[in-house]
Amino acid sequence: MAISLNPYLNFKGRAREAMTFYASVLGGTPDLVTFAQFKMPVPAGEEENIMHGYLRTEKGLELMGADVPSTMQVNPVGGMTISLSGEADDDDELTAYWKGLSEGAKIDMPLEKAPWGAKFGQLTDKFGVPWLVNIQLEQPGS
Repeated sequence: MAISLNPYLNFKGRAREAMTFYASVLGGTPDLVTFAQFKMPVPAGEEENIMHGYLRTEKGLELMGADVPSTMQVNPVGGMTISLSGEADDDDELTAYWKGLSEGAKIDMPLEKAPWGAKFGQLTDKFGVPWLVNIQLEQPGS
């Protein structure tokens, strides 16, 4: 098995919604396992929350997420951003990802031409997760 590095996002009762949303934007089908399926003790009413969610797209993008039980503290995402990057031939696909992630998002920087020869944009999605998209259209310095 190859080694991989995957973002693992924590939610407060919204992991199913978030992972389903990310699948609708990025592709793939999320694999969602509840606390009840693993017979994990959680506060009443949280049994059907997601203990572990995994999304792998046809392009090999991977994202994981889970609900944190109400007995545990959830810290908002901070000090990191999920980056989607590619070249000019990925423009249509990356722009489509941007448009999908933009639904209900706070746009920090619109997706537009940047000084380094790329289309670049940054947003915080409706789940509070920061994303950036960088589409390198020209070679730097050209």
